Amino acid sequence: MAITKLKLFRLNGNLKDLDRILERFVSLQCVHPIKANEFIDRVHGLTAFTAENPCNIIYKELQDIEKENDVLIPIIEAKSIDYSFDYMKDYIYTTHERLKKLTLHKKETEALIKKYQDALIQVKNIENLDISLDDLFSCEYLSTRVGRLPIDSVEKLQFYRNKPFIFKAFHEEKNYSWCMYMATNNYEREIDNIFSSLFFERIHIPDFVHGTPESAQSTLAMEIEVAEEGLKETQVEIDNIIKENTEKLSILKGELILMNKTYDARKYVVGLGDKSSITGFVAAKDVNELKKVYEDLQDVEIEIMPADSDKRLVPPTKLHNNWFTRPFVSFVEMYGLPGYFSIDPTPILAITYSLLFGMMFGDLGQGLLLSLFGFLMYKKFKIQLGAVAVRIGLVSAFFGLLYGSFFGNEEILTPIFTNWFGFSGKPIDIMDPTFTMTLLLATVGLGSVLILCSMLLNMWVAIRKKNYAELVFSHNGIAGMVFYLYLIVGVTLSVIGSVSIFNIWTIMFMGVLPLLMIVLKHPLERLFNGEKMFPESIGGFIVEGFFELFEVVLSYVTNTMSFLRVGGFVLSHAGMMLVVYTLVGMSGSIFGQSLILILGNLFVMGLEGLIVGIQVLRLEFYEMFSRYFEGNGMPFETIES
Repeated sequence: MAITKLKLFRLNGNLKDLDRILERFVSLQCVHPIKANEFIDRVHGLTAFTAENPCNIIYKELQDIEKENDVLIPIIEAKSIDYSFDYMKDYIYTTHERLKKLTLHKKETEALIKKYQDALIQVKNIENLDISLDDLFSCEYLSTRVGRLPIDSVEKLQFYRNKPFIFKAFHEEKNYSWCMYMATNNYEREIDNIFSSLFFERIHIPDFVHGTPESAQSTLAMEIEVAEEGLKETQVEIDNIIKENTEKLSILKGELILMNKTYDARKYVVGLGDKSSITGFVAAKDVNELKKVYEDLQDVEIEIMPADSDKRLVPPTKLHNNWFTRPFVSFVEMYGLPGYFSIDPTPILAITYSLLFGMMFGDLGQGLLLSLFGFLMYKKFKIQLGAVAVRIGLVSAFFGLLYGSFFGNEEILTPIFTNWFGFSGKPIDIMDPTFTMTLLLATVGLGSVLILCSMLLNMWVAIRKKNYAELVFSHNGIAGMVFYLYLIVGVTLSVIGSVSIFNIWTIMFMGVLPLLMIVLKHPLERLFNGEKMFPESIGGFIVEGFFELFEVVLSYVTNTMSFLRVGGFVLSHAGMMLVVYTLVGMSGSIFGQSLILILGNLFVMGLEGLIVGIQVLRLEFYEMFSRYFEGNGMPFETIES
């Protein structure tokens, strides 16, 4: 439940061993490498390896083989590169050329079969004509065209009925009408142009087809059969080539992928003379794994240093959370990732979010149902929000037990406390009018505690970052905590009526002085750093400081009052379910009552669950996160990611 401790590593070796070093480096899933340009721009004499990756071209050739032949070549994962790039290129290129020739022949044969099939359809359309096809298509004064026309274009022919042509439709198929038209030679071009504008697709009868339509059908059928046999033979040849070369191509595919990774990994390599160096971050617990990968390479040296030893580099953040808090990481990432020297707010958010949601959505039955729904969502669809729902649902069920609420019924659980535990009633009676003020004050008190805890967290972060100005003078530091505590304690004691701590001395030392420290935070910080306290005009600083101070004081009040919504939603949930039961009582039938009760519970769960979830997230982000969490961290990314 923290930010993983990292180490800075430097992997040094000889340039002649670079390929061997990178082959192993790309397999590491525990390192965050740093690009070479982070160093070469700042140190003279360093070089980077940014040549174009030659693997892309040959790998694209391999992908074309898969795409053109609709196959998926499996990957045999390579641990090292055993073949030269030239060998891979020649082998894959030669195989592709053989396949391309056969594939081209296959496509040509398929197109020929389609042409013959279309011609066969047209010949069948005119089979009742007792005339030779040679005579039909070689008339001296008439031109004949056969083909197909879109059905909607057939209707448009009526606009050209004054033109000298004869049109005959045979049959319709899908969106087309198989047809023919005839025109005199004098009007041939004009009529062809008209039909072309109507998207007529002409079907050419092959030259080898002669005689009557009946004999022509036999000729075409025979040619189609021969072409289909040739197509089968071509496909067998293609399949045989793929089958014979699949194993070798799989090996080469694995090696190409590895080679591609190693070339991409060169962007992390810094060269100096005949030496190479790779810098990055590794989790402290994974240092031995990194060393083990290179333990048999004598010329490779691995330096392990503290994460902050190189001031040019900002350590990335790698979060480590347990089973309960892990699903809440997505909420934290919505706000931002914590910096390496900050703290991981995920455990805090997981606890406070579950607590606040459970209080606002307290119902034993609905909480268990929400948890079950979240469990199914997570198991079936791997949705992280489902895992969150499991946790907040169980907390809601716990508070629902304290409230004595079960699917909105506020009395059904009361006998458990009176008969089993000997209580006079439920531990918390939400519907008791005298409890309303106590509830609202309790939520304000809870909000005050959470705000104070947020201030403590901010001070802890400031200590870790050695930002002592933030620690002492910030409105979320010591000065702010003293003022806020003074305000909260003073108001609480005044309301109770026991004693008042507001006097001239406490106001001066615990009220005015902390506020003055908050206003002077930046000038005092500049003074400690040997700079001028007021680089600009003092008058401008006073005006700006007044409004900033007013905003700070106002934020203490508004942030505290924001937690009233917790009590408000506790009452709102009970009130909405009271409406549901009122509607149930108005129904006259058992079926109607059951239907209203089920739909009412689902409606309240959906509507209020969504609203409460958003409101709790708002409290987390605005009232707590904004006090101690900046969210400016850089994610820990391995080579694969």
